[in-house]
Amino acid sequence: MTIHMEASPSKSPSDTQTTVPYFRPSITEEEIDNVVSCLRSGWLTSGPRVQQFEESFSEAVQAKHAIAVNSCTAALHLAVEALGLQPGQAVLVPTVTFASTAEIIRYQGAIPILVDCDPISLNMDLTDAENKLQQLKQGSLPLDEPLQPVGIIPVHVGGAMMDMTAVKAFAKRNNLWVVEDAAHAFPAAMRTNPSSPWIQCGQDTASVTCFSFYTNKTITTGEGGMAVTNDPQLADRIRQMSLHGLSNDAWKRYSGTGSWDYRIIAPGYKYNLTDIAASIGIVQLRRSEELRLQRENIAKFYSDHFADIAEIELPAWPENRLHSWHLYPIKLRLDKLSISRNEFIDQLRSEKVGYSVHWRPLHLHTYYQENFGWTANDLPVATAQWERLISLPLFPGITGAELNHVVNTVRKLCTKFAS
Repeated sequence: MTIHMEASPSKSPSDTQTTVPYFRPSITEEEIDNVVSCLRSGWLTSGPRVQQFEESFSEAVQAKHAIAVNSCTAALHLAVEALGLQPGQAVLVPTVTFASTAEIIRYQGAIPILVDCDPISLNMDLTDAENKLQQLKQGSLPLDEPLQPVGIIPVHVGGAMMDMTAVKAFAKRNNLWVVEDAAHAFPAAMRTNPSSPWIQCGQDTASVTCFSFYTNKTITTGEGGMAVTNDPQLADRIRQMSLHGLSNDAWKRYSGTGSWDYRIIAPGYKYNLTDIAASIGIVQLRRSEELRLQRENIAKFYSDHFADIAEIELPAWPENRLHSWHLYPIKLRLDKLSISRNEFIDQLRSEKVGYSVHWRPLHLHTYYQENFGWTANDLPVATAQWERLISLPLFPGITGAELNHVVNTVRKLCTKFAS
């Protein structure tokens, strides 16, 4: 999609009525027809369509194994379980992330060690990760027990990948496994320099890479996720534990190609994806690059029209990254504005412009403060950056009028409240 609309500094009467949602899913008749076909097939739970979706997805990210589950949270949980995470162990986690990245560590009785962010990308700062490991060894972190660090979970905030070559080198030096939270990063890729080949997110970039197909992601199944890995033993464990720890899954038991009998190998979980959801995902996957390019064009439209506004800082556009553009986060330059981020959001709401904030850092949530003693001063970069953040509407199918309304509203507010 190429956007030809030009943002105008003035509003027309029709623009004053424009309401822009934060997100609206892009569903075509093809997805609808595929779901209807699934419903008519008589097989609704995990079955042939899930298998097709897994095979197509593993090919798309150039991974050997893909296991479809009902959320990225489930994929992350199964990944750390398969790697043997247990109480008394610790995992490095970015404080700038969604709840699930750290809570799956708590599911296993282990402890997340929160790491500060890079001020530009908002991705995990490996220098601070090294510092946190040293503090853990010295007993100077706000924790009540000695812990063994065993892993690291990087997050690609907004869809621009961290340098996974650097992450893997860091992990190797410190004897850590890597589970990649790629909830924002499909399709996405990285390279170390302009002449090197692209590395797909999930293409042996971690022991396990976990993707999200939540409704606002680049491709969606409504709710859903995928764990990909090149390790056959991890893949087998993840698949087994995704459905109660049974020796045979339902598709094989009831399809006529396998035995009715099964054994409970381990106390597993109910994390499987349904064929109904996979029916949406199969079509969305075929459209993934089209959807990514639409997001990229919208991001470019914003960046072009915001370039001269001194009161906001725009997201970076890394040269060596194929960006999924899950988010378009602006950072307010609060020293140039007479209002706070929250007041700016109130103004957006009154102008009927959707928004979100990604995210309140974990160390500023009650659970991590009360249970682990984290304070705002422990992770100062994230503390400062999150107070500036606003994510603007970005979704395929956004109209020119909607884009104009977002741009004009942000421009008007920056002019009105410039200090």
